[in-house]
Amino acid sequence: RYEGRAGIIFYEERNFMGRHYECMSDCADMSSYMSRCHSCRVESGCFMVYDRPNYMGNQYFFRRGEYADCMSMMGWRDWIRSCRMIPMYRGSYRMRIYERENFGGQMYEMMDDCDSIMDRYRMSDCMSCHVMDGHWLMYEQPHYRGRMMYMRPGEYRSFREMGYGGMRFTSMRRIMDSWY
Repeated sequence: RYEGRAGIIFYEERNFMGRHYECMSDCADMSSYMSRCHSCRVESGCFMVYDRPNYMGNQYFFRRGEYADCMSMMGWRDWIRSCRMIPMYRGSYRMRIYERENFGGQMYEMMDDCDSIMDRYRMSDCMSCHVMDGHWLMYEQPHYRGRMMYMRPGEYRSFREMGYGGMRFTSMRRIMDSWY
C-alpha cells in the first residue's frame, strides 16, 4: 500500500487480470503502457479518468476502492486513456456559476454542494464558472448523476468551447478530504 501518496493501478483485463500499470500522478496517455484498461484499483487518493488522451472526452471519478469492470460500470464503449490525480485539499470552497458563457447572465456563489441549481437558484443552465477555492465535480443531472466534469481552481469561460456543448451541468459537489 502507498503511505500518504496517491496511487492507482490499471489492469488490461476485468477483475484485475493481465498487464498492469501503476500510476502515482497525472498520465496524459496510457497507450504507451498498456493496450487497453478494463479494471483498476485505487490504493489511495482520488483520480479522474478520461476515455481520450490528454484529459479529454468523458470523465469519471474514482476514489479509494476496487473497480473490477470499469467499462460496464461507466457505460463507456472505449477504455481509459488518461488520468489525473486530484490533490487533497483542506480549506474553504468557493465557486461562482453563471447562466451564460463568459460569466454572463445570472450569477450565484456557492460554498457547499448543490444537488439541483434549478431547485436552489431557479437557474436552468450553467454555461461558465469561476472556481476560486477547492476542487469540484459538476454533474449533468440533478442529485449528482450522469456525466461529470472535474473543476479545479480557475476560470472556465465556456463549457461549449471546452467540448461540452451538448451537456448541461445541473448539480455540483465538493471533492472533500474525507474521500481520500
